[in-house]
Amino acid sequence: MITWRQGLLGLVLLALAGLLLAWSGLIGIGAGSGHWKITDLVLHWAMEQSVETAALSVEEPPELDEPRQIRRAAGHFEASCAFCHGSPLRGRPPLSDRMTPPPPPLTQSAEIWSAAELFVIVQQGVKFTGMPAWIAPERADEVWAMVSFLRVLPGMDAATYRDLAFGTGPPSEADADPVLANCARCHGFDGGTDGGAFPMIGGLPEAYLRDTLQAFANGTRQSGIMRFAAAGLTPDAIARVSAHYASQRPPAAPPGEELTAGLLAHGEKIATEGIPEERVPACGRCHADRPGRNPAFPELDGQAAWYLEEQLHLFKAGARGGGPYARLMAKVVPGLTPEDIEAVAAYYASLPATPQAAATR
Repeated sequence: MITWRQGLLGLVLLALAGLLLAWSGLIGIGAGSGHWKITDLVLHWAMEQSVETAALSVEEPPELDEPRQIRRAAGHFEASCAFCHGSPLRGRPPLSDRMTPPPPPLTQSAEIWSAAELFVIVQQGVKFTGMPAWIAPERADEVWAMVSFLRVLPGMDAATYRDLAFGTGPPSEADADPVLANCARCHGFDGGTDGGAFPMIGGLPEAYLRDTLQAFANGTRQSGIMRFAAAGLTPDAIARVSAHYASQRPPAAPPGEELTAGLLAHGEKIATEGIPEERVPACGRCHADRPGRNPAFPELDGQAAWYLEEQLHLFKAGARGGGPYARLMAKVVPGLTPEDIEAVAAYYASLPATPQAAATR
């Protein structure tokens, strides 16, 4: 019969043997050899259990299958995911098979994982693989956009994928500038919304665009998509792109759902008068198009309602940085209720961008 002392001694000797084996360098770490079958099974099983448990607390948003959600993430997938996982356009990259474990093709992702489970994987990444966590984990809206895209990817053909990932605009002078061409894949040459998938950036103040790109690049404004896109831009490239989009006049954003007069009236009151009892100043004090307005403040007329709502909620949650004046919004949003945010976003989205502002702001 083995005594507890003998058992403890056996465990100590086993641990020492493991340390000696690791110290010897005899355990190969080369990716080309792959995992032992049992190692692969155990790691994947543990990963499945972890994802399933974490997904229990995840609530799916109602707009998961909206076309704008799918389009919003397509360009980022091509830029940062297709290199390992492949795509309908490029097939499976040969380098993937030399990784341990190899990144799985995503042709069955929507069948294997629920939307909540995909959210966990995209947001948190996976240890012991090359799957990174989302650059800005607090941006759940971006992660859900990627989940929306992954759910339709298995049935997507190459032509559809090309249109989503690279845009459908005609060739233009943007092609002569690689940086601008990269921006135009999502924002178009004119900085429009592409059917409501992206915020309108055409015609925004050059100073605001420059500050915003710099904030994305250095991480002071959180975004997994834009941090990846802006991090490598030089000051000259940021200035060039900002000047270009500031000079554009994009078409109006597509109309959203039918809005009630009461909602718009409530939004207009907040925009023009504020909510004094909640210490919320009138939005127009900073964002109205008028002489003397700080050029680093964006105009909001005609901006997509979903985008304005999203930004205000991010400010309210403390998850929205930005340029040197972003801190001012942190003092404004605490007094706004979700109903206030919906109303003021709907009001500004209902306004047309004035031609004079679009040409100069």
